Amino acid sequence: MSGIFCSLRQLSVTYGRGAAAALDSVDLDIAAGERLAIIGESGSGKSTLARALAGLLPEGAKVRGEMLWPALGHPPRPGRDFGFVFQDPGSSLNPVLTIGEQIAEGARRHLGLSWKQAYARAEELLERVRIPQPDKAMRAFPHQLSGGQRQRVAIAAAIAARPALLIADEATSALDVVVQAEIVRLLDGLVREDGMTLLFITHDIALVSGFVDRIAVFRNARLVEAGPVRSALSAPKSDYTAALIASHRDLATPPLIAEELP
Repeated sequence: MSGIFCSLRQLSVTYGRGAAAALDSVDLDIAAGERLAIIGESGSGKSTLARALAGLLPEGAKVRGEMLWPALGHPPRPGRDFGFVFQDPGSSLNPVLTIGEQIAEGARRHLGLSWKQAYARAEELLERVRIPQPDKAMRAFPHQLSGGQRQRVAIAAAIAARPALLIADEATSALDVVVQAEIVRLLDGLVREDGMTLLFITHDIALVSGFVDRIAVFRNARLVEAGPVRSALSAPKSDYTAALIASHRDLATPPLIAEELP
């Protein structure tokens, strides 16, 4: 990690006149190349944060504060500077286009490749995200793949233009536990290999405890705690963070931070 990728200062977002803030006076720095988990329950503001960063807030949303991009020098361009992986891969993929077309389009549009070059990159990406028989998958349609495979395709499409920032918004919550772990390992590997900055948004603090560098915990539209994952989990500063950790502890659950043997 080196330098600041994005700096938020007193960032606030409201939807509609008179509505309560969906994001309230957030100060947060995102380091270049880091893996940052945004954690909180539904309505905490974490998805609003992701959409504000990506410029995907709905029309009429009111934004106050600053979003600075030292690493880019300009707001990120959708598809080129950042990729976005949504919760439901079924709704983020076009049902009438083949898998190959959907991945190749991003590479062709943003990297200036020919269709032949873009299709070659799409097949290479399908191999990277571990889709079996990528040459056949190129000609398949989304409904012919499993939920986990569709999410892998969505990830491939999100990184097709070699973005600097990858935002995964509850990208594993619609999947079963085994597939969740596979997708987390995949994202971790891709981010490391390509030197991307990862913003991983989830309500599940246990899911991210083993692979992110830092966590930022949100509650009621406010940032309540941010810091290195190990120190935040072993010595949380916020009662809310402590409650999130405690909610994952029972007799069958291993500790999030392994205890040292005497």
